[in-house]
Amino acid sequence: MHPFPTRRFFGLLTTGLLLAAGARAQAPLRAAAVPVGPAPSDEQSYSKEFVFGVNFNTQGGLLGGVSIRSSRLLDDRLLRFWSLEGVMLKNSKEERYTSLAGGSYVPRKTNYAFALRPSVGIQRILFRKAADAGVQVNGLLSVGPSIGLLMPYYISYDRTYANTGVPNLSTDEIVNEQFDPTKHFVQDAILDRGPLFSGIGQTKVVPGIHLRGGLSFEYGRYRDAVTGVEVGFLVEAYTKRLLILSPEGPVEGDVLNRRFFPSVYLTLYFGHRS
Repeated sequence: MHPFPTRRFFGLLTTGLLLAAGARAQAPLRAAAVPVGPAPSDEQSYSKEFVFGVNFNTQGGLLGGVSIRSSRLLDDRLLRFWSLEGVMLKNSKEERYTSLAGGSYVPRKTNYAFALRPSVGIQRILFRKAADAGVQVNGLLSVGPSIGLLMPYYISYDRTYANTGVPNLSTDEIVNEQFDPTKHFVQDAILDRGPLFSGIGQTKVVPGIHLRGGLSFEYGRYRDAVTGVEVGFLVEAYTKRLLILSPEGPVEGDVLNRRFFPSVYLTLYFGHRS
């Protein structure tokens, strides 16, 4: 019989033990490298969003109004929100005049028109930005009531000049009143517009409804901050015409003031997420 190869046996045994030890040492590293379950997503690292906005639109003046919006995440691409917007509405036929006394006013204007728009809607993420950079594109759709507010437009009117045709501002009777074409028919006697909130106690409410659709472009480097611009369209209708300018007759009244206000808007917004 051949002698048992003891040296070869222990050599093989030692090699096997070293290989086994190396395999066991690397096993935890492999296990740690393989994630268990889905990795947390940067896009799902928040559940709420709150933004403030400054609005510009084709139915308002230089600055249309302001808005707030609160959103809640439904899934990784869909949010539900409520919003509140306040804007000023103007008649397209408004023209500002300078009076003989150097003041400015809008002839025939009898009311300021404001709109409060509470609404609910959904926001869909169309193109997602990176966690800390890039531009994200969202689609938005909302609907809600419109609360039209007609606040009297006051003017400073020289009654003495209107009756005599001779101006003397130091002794004339000058009153601040809501413009009324039956009382303030002498245009040269209008000196200036009155204080903005003079007639706030006589504000009238006109109910309506609105529908809005738009796209928002969000940019910025910080995951918890929101900055962007929103553009879109809005259609709005009221239960009756908003009396902004005084008509000169019943026929003109049907076309001078409107109850339907379509507009294109742009909103600059900023806020935060949590």
